[in-house]
Amino acid sequence: MLSPSTLYSAFLVFKLKTGAYGFEYQPAEVTMGLAGSESSARTVYLDRMREQRLWRQRESRGIGCRFRRRILGWQSHIPVTETGGPYPKERGDGWLEIKLVEFLNEEGENEELEMTILEVKSGRWKGGLILHGIEIKPKEGK
Repeated sequence: MLSPSTLYSAFLVFKLKTGAYGFEYQPAEVTMGLAGSESSARTVYLDRMREQRLWRQRESRGIGCRFRRRILGWQSHIPVTETGGPYPKERGDGWLEIKLVEFLNEEGENEELEMTILEVKSGRWKGGLILHGIEIKPKEGK
């Protein structure tokens, strides 16, 4: 049961096996909302190495770099959140976590929360994702 008048964050906890594939270039869409009502959507990346590849790409100013970006589908505009970007962070226990959504449990209502995460736009096969679960915890500092 969640405490009333509390702001919560929901995190996807997962690992990518060595050799995982299909998560490099296409973001996943996360939706969340109360069951039966409209959901809000957000874009996240499950590959934490993507951010490093994009920074290396931006440092290089050559024509070949821009050409590669078009071929591989890299995006020049990446949405940034207050945590520095929609990329996973490694936890102390070796798992990765990425913030999916924040929500306010106003009056401690006993309602069902629905969350989805999917990527079907690229048409690429994916493999090597190990899901631990979704953690819901009070937002720190609030």
